[in-house]
Amino acid sequence: MRRLTILFVAMLGISTLASGCSKPDAPAGENKKPEPQPTVERTDLFAVKTPEDIAYRIPAIAVTPTGRLITVVDYRIVRSDIGVVNNGRIDLHYRTSDDNGHTWSDTKVLIEGKGDKATDFMSVGYGDPCIVADRESNKVLVMSCAGNVSFQNGTRQRHQNIARFYSEDGGITWSEPEDIAESIYSQFDASSYGPVRSMFVASGRIMQSSTVKVGSHYRLYCAVLVRDKSATHMNYVLFSDDFGGSWKVLGDINQPAVYRTADEPKVEELPNGTILISSRYNEGRYYNIFTFDDVAAGTGSWEEAQFSGATNRGVAAIQNSTNGEVVVVPVVRNEDNEPMYLLLQSVPMGPQRANVGIYYKELANETDDYLSPYEIARDWDGSLQLSTLNSAYSTMIWQKDNNLGFFYEEETYGVSAHSYGGYNMVYESLTLEEITEGKYSYRQE
Repeated sequence: MRRLTILFVAMLGISTLASGCSKPDAPAGENKKPEPQPTVERTDLFAVKTPEDIAYRIPAIAVTPTGRLITVVDYRIVRSDIGVVNNGRIDLHYRTSDDNGHTWSDTKVLIEGKGDKATDFMSVGYGDPCIVADRESNKVLVMSCAGNVSFQNGTRQRHQNIARFYSEDGGITWSEPEDIAESIYSQFDASSYGPVRSMFVASGRIMQSSTVKVGSHYRLYCAVLVRDKSATHMNYVLFSDDFGGSWKVLGDINQPAVYRTADEPKVEELPNGTILISSRYNEGRYYNIFTFDDVAAGTGSWEEAQFSGATNRGVAAIQNSTNGEVVVVPVVRNEDNEPMYLLLQSVPMGPQRANVGIYYKELANETDDYLSPYEIARDWDGSLQLSTLNSAYSTMIWQKDNNLGFFYEEETYGVSAHSYGGYNMVYESLTLEEITEGKYSYRQE
């Protein structure tokens, strides 16, 4: 079976979103559809086939300007999260592909945790990676959690490190880790919610702006889960104009993007230049939007976060709370050749952590469709279910062959993630036609 498609209409018993709004004119020459590219069935990139295999977790993926795909994961020797087991060792492993996912390098070690042999706090273990490849150079950035304390047990004085790694050659070799936690934690010390107890930089994809460049590189955005002085969970977005050399909080330090209902988040840039945060929550997601008053300074304001789930015909994650990825893709709607954008969100559709798939929603008119979190959250248009098994975290990236690279956790061979601490890590390449049953095709901008 190539893949199982489940229409959102059938899954939730709803009507397809009506599109009675005005549409932007198509720029000259943009209605020509690109030639379809061959896709990859699926690849077990980091295989877990028996209970004796060391477990993998937490998919991260990036694509370089040359088209090289880089995937990074946890190699969980300790079979648990950072700091849950004292002196628990976790390594970071990676693989690369130079032909759009058809073939892959051998598994390589980005960094080894030292476990109980560590001579310093940070080198005990490294986990939950996130990654971005610069759009103009061979530089790649990875950040991860590190150390010997869990997120829930962190304090201002003793918390997880935030490790930073650079590659200058497109992901072939990597620098030694640097801890950048204090430069970020200290920004919250004077806030009404600080000093914060702990912080988690969300795994998967660090987002690079396609339009904003006020420093040495196009701007980076990453989302963080913060546990404040009263142990309340909240989300913020950080931005960097020097490719991760330094980070600042987007907007007002006293205005979180998501408050109380916050969990592991992802971030994306909407076509109108606003910033979208997508935060994991039981039964779905929370969405919010940041609007700039000064793009260069990174100032502006967040609106009120809105829930998306089955109750408003949104992103339903039945009986689970699991992180997934959010991506915007330029498309043509094939029934009328209208240019627009498609918002993609991956989650386990459920029930529980199972049946990972991708929801999609038209962004056809910025006034009606993506100027408010309320509109983002409701009335999604369809979905594709990719897994029929227990499956959890996922991430995705748009490849140079105009296919979607999708990377996710699955119990492919019946090895229980609950019992053994991890998953088989699966890569697939998907066309927009496959994701949407032919309703949309990729539009080159």
